[in-house]
Amino acid sequence: MVPERADTWTRMSYAGPNQPVAPIDNPYQMFDKLYGQTKNRELLASVLDDLTADIRKVEQSISAEDRRMLNDHVEMVRELEKELQTELAQKNKKSEVGHAVPALPANVDEENDNIPQITRMQMDMLVNSFAADFARVATFQITNSVGQPKMRWLDIDEGHHDLSHEPDSNEEAYEKLIKINTWYCEQVAYLAKRLADTPEPGGQGSLLDNTTIVWTNELGQGNSHTRDNIPFVFIGEGLGFKMGRALDFERVPHNRLLMSITEAMGFPETSYGNPNFCKDGGLSGLV
Repeated sequence: MVPERADTWTRMSYAGPNQPVAPIDNPYQMFDKLYGQTKNRELLASVLDDLTADIRKVEQSISAEDRRMLNDHVEMVRELEKELQTELAQKNKKSEVGHAVPALPANVDEENDNIPQITRMQMDMLVNSFAADFARVATFQITNSVGQPKMRWLDIDEGHHDLSHEPDSNEEAYEKLIKINTWYCEQVAYLAKRLADTPEPGGQGSLLDNTTIVWTNELGQGNSHTRDNIPFVFIGEGLGFKMGRALDFERVPHNRLLMSITEAMGFPETSYGNPNFCKDGGLSGLV
């Protein structure tokens, strides 16, 4: 998860070198991506039921040869129905243990003041996608890096980006940034709680016991655009890292941390990004 802070567009997902994956920022589009195929199959099964009944009526008024051909077709339809019904039954069984399809509120426009509601809608679907095993990895970014959200729900009328460029001596801007970052932290806490309250399908504990949230930023400080001291917050036991502590690696390139993450996920790499920053391998002391 990456909050808004700097004046560069942040992309977190890549299909390969220089191949950024565009985010899905519309929750209804995300819903269709996750659940559209299921709904289409349910509709198809219903259509086939109606079609089978009509075919049986036609049998009474056609020749024996045509009836044989029609029966072959009906048998094929029945086999397809059985496959669909079996698949839907399996999905319904999953729903009984926490994989119910989420119900989204209608007509929530993609506009500034709806950011809190859209954020929750997207996070709820993220959790559901893990519970239903639609996805194993997800990236989540609440706003664009220069999206300039005005967090009026926090009684802040200035754009976040402008506030992040105010000097440290501007105490009013500083206090507003604290409120904004606190709100971002609350969203991470909501996601962590949703994962903690959701049982691990077919396994032990909760989703959070088997998942790790990585909350970070692309800069250490917005007004100076420094890349030093970039914070990384880890929540959850999925990577096997020891939690409940603060570590300071000083000026160690974060590439090495990313190498440690890939290794913990079972995919050790000799480098991540610029190989010049990876010569010493992953970080020690995380487990």
